[in-house]
Amino acid sequence: MKIPPRFTLAATTLDARDAHELAQFYQDLLGWPRRKEEPGWVEITPPDGGAGLSFQTEPHFTRPQWPSTRSEQQMMMHLDIEVDDLSSAVERAVALGATVADFQPQDDVRVLCDPAGHPLCLFTGTGSSG
Repeated sequence: MKIPPRFTLAATTLDARDAHELAQFYQDLLGWPRRKEEPGWVEITPPDGGAGLSFQTEPHFTRPQWPSTRSEQQMMMHLDIEVDDLSSAVERAVALGATVADFQPQDDVRVLCDPAGHPLCLFTGTGSSG
């Protein structure tokens, strides 16, 4: 029997009109260092290892709509980020350039949009992720 190849998730890549600008938002939000930076591409990684986030400049990027509608660009994915204090985490994310979404489907989770419009859910360990 042939042994299947090993697969390891290295990163999730987010497209944006400006990869460097979006990377800076997440670097400031998460406190992760940049691992790689080149024109149109940035990688950040958690200091303790594990999968990171990559950012790619896409000149034809269309901001996703949350919640989804048939007539607008739908989100293709979102990030769930656990925090220890939901209200201060939302305050910090907004100060860095995120916006709080008008539609909030859960009381113990806050849906925000990053500066490029990608939805992200902040939740505490006692809450349920999005």
